Amino acid sequence: MNLLAFDTSTDTLSIAVQRGVGAAMWHHSGPGGAQASTTLIPAIQQMMQQAGLTFAQLDAIAFGRGPGSFTGLRTACSVAQGLAFGAGVPVLPVDSLMAVAEDARAQYANDTDDTGVQQRSDAPARTGAPARMQVMALLDARMDELYAERFDFDGALWTSNGPCRLHRAEDLAADFAVLPAGALAATTLLGGNVFARYGQRLPAGAWPRIQALPCARAMLRLAPQLLRAGLAVPADQALPLYIRDKVAKTTQERLLEKSAAALPAPV
Repeated sequence: MNLLAFDTSTDTLSIAVQRGVGAAMWHHSGPGGAQASTTLIPAIQQMMQQAGLTFAQLDAIAFGRGPGSFTGLRTACSVAQGLAFGAGVPVLPVDSLMAVAEDARAQYANDTDDTGVQQRSDAPARTGAPARMQVMALLDARMDELYAERFDFDGALWTSNGPCRLHRAEDLAADFAVLPAGALAATTLLGGNVFARYGQRLPAGAWPRIQALPCARAMLRLAPQLLRAGLAVPADQALPLYIRDKVAKTTQERLLEKSAAALPAPV
């Protein structure tokens, strides 16, 4: 199966190309955000050349549909649409948080990050992740909030445990309360890019925290399941998933917050 996958929903741009099943794969990561709009297409073209593939030879073009950066999601959708229209191939929208969960699972199985670098040199080597596990996928949503969604993995397939929600870090207690504890704690992971900013504010727990992103290699591993489920769509249906309609506070809201912060604390 020949696949192109890319994600621009975070500050990290991620692209991967797969040629054949179990064959060679090319991967690229770099700065995302506003830079992705200028670097994404040239990087894709270079990787396709390295793989010796034309766009018409692709079985599908997978893209991270969100949630995430509004600018990044619009970039991914427009590029996916343009490439797919030109090549006459379908697009495969991939939920960013499911890709985070898969990236966390793969890292936990191998003790490595997405570049293959071992995460913890003092940790005993693992021969693989448990057949079944649960991952709470967390992505920074800015504005002092984060996206959260729980996923179950049965050893082969992922299923969502509920819709993606927008939370403040402190308000995740209800979601964390339903995570397994005790003997099952080793098979429950927290994965995402929120720990440096929000880690101290997340509810306490014994679950491993894995720095994970919706990387393109994780998207390629998810693609067979999503394709079998019939989730590939025509190019004009390459649409973003927006969880938040509001991307910035108004000037009046910022002034009110500033005024409130300046008031003396009640006695």
